[in-house]
Amino acid sequence: MKDLEVKDPIPPTKRIHKLVLTGGPCGGKTTGQAHLATFFESLGWKVFRVPETATVLMSGGISFGELNEEQILDFQEHLIATMMALEDTYFSMAEKCAQNVLIIADRGTMDASAFISREAWEKILTKLNLEDIEISDNRYNHIVHMQSAAIGAEKFYTTEDHAARFEGIELARERDKNAMEAWRDHPYVDIIDNRSDFDSKINRLIDLVVKRIGINVGDRFSANSRKVKFVITGMCPDSDFPVKFTDFQVVHHYLHSAQKGFQTRLRKRVKNGRATYTFTVRKPELQGQTVEVKQPISQRDYSNLLAHRDDNHLPVFKTRRSFLYENQQYQLDIYRAPCHSRCQGLVLLETFTTSNDDEVVDSLPPFLKVKKNVTGDPAFSMYNLSIRSDWEDSAEQFCHKLSSDDESEDENVSEVRKAQERLVHVSEENTVFDVRKSYDRNERPVSESSSVCSL
Repeated sequence: MKDLEVKDPIPPTKRIHKLVLTGGPCGGKTTGQAHLATFFESLGWKVFRVPETATVLMSGGISFGELNEEQILDFQEHLIATMMALEDTYFSMAEKCAQNVLIIADRGTMDASAFISREAWEKILTKLNLEDIEISDNRYNHIVHMQSAAIGAEKFYTTEDHAARFEGIELARERDKNAMEAWRDHPYVDIIDNRSDFDSKINRLIDLVVKRIGINVGDRFSANSRKVKFVITGMCPDSDFPVKFTDFQVVHHYLHSAQKGFQTRLRKRVKNGRATYTFTVRKPELQGQTVEVKQPISQRDYSNLLAHRDDNHLPVFKTRRSFLYENQQYQLDIYRAPCHSRCQGLVLLETFTTSNDDEVVDSLPPFLKVKKNVTGDPAFSMYNLSIRSDWEDSAEQFCHKLSSDDESEDENVSEVRKAQERLVHVSEENTVFDVRKSYDRNERPVSESSSVCSL
């Protein structure tokens, strides 16, 4: 958005969604692109597909497996420059389109870092006057990692249908892991593994993209991915954290909404002094589905939109820790001062999954002490946690769900009181819960003697 004059905090009517498809060899990227293009074109979107730059270059006679170390570095440097030039062409064309545009990039800039050491990568960035955050967060809206068939679908792995593919199965697995690591710091990464058949894998890809954009297509792709949330206690020191992670300093501001039932907010996300800005609209629940539409914005637009902040809500300051564990992306939200007393010491773990509660708990990172499953509990929603006044004094502001306008005032007060009890109860040091049990609206606080600790 350029030179935005702000009247109401609403997103632009035209959408340009920049998607990167990445992953290991033989993961389904090419087929996925075709299916995505067909689907979005059927919705009236313009679809641009950025070709895989490495394939373009290697089809001219370069064989990556034959390059020495010096040639590899030289190749990656020119690869990044060529890739960005190609992408910028499509980005420019998209700006000039009157319709919504989906840009699908077959791999993105950060994929180049998967083939060289961090030291070599830093040298290339310095030479090209680039920074990680500029060619990752600020460049693409969404990253989807299509896991190689070499992991879990070995009988379907082949190098025969790709002119530039030469990797054996073990090297393919390594390349898949490296590609996943290359994008682990991007705020919107989804990983599609091989737990289902290939048609289902492609359907999951389309479902993820349409939901990330905010398009309601009902149950067309039969996807059941959901966000799960847990309260964490006993964080280990950063030096003892057993997997690679990246911390971002994040601040959220809620805005006055132009439409009843909608929530609008701003996010500023900072890494190494560099910030990215996002404007989010959360729509009322429709047919059991709540949609959030996210739009990257400029610093200027961010400053203008701040004038519409809702002073009934405090700004929310968090450290967001992003990490991967067993091919699953997790985020830890560590609430920081200044904040309401209800948020002091609060740490929440979030991830997206298609597994049931028991499977989710069994697969959680074992190095985190999980206290309670609070998935779906409004007492732990950022919107309610940010309310400036005490909940019982502002029951009309407390959001049980976005479609709950039919509740009476007495019901609101009662539900708010229960939410306050749950929040206080989970903060008590000696209280334990059955973490396999997710939120039930009729749940009542349990005593220590009657509760169960599963982790």
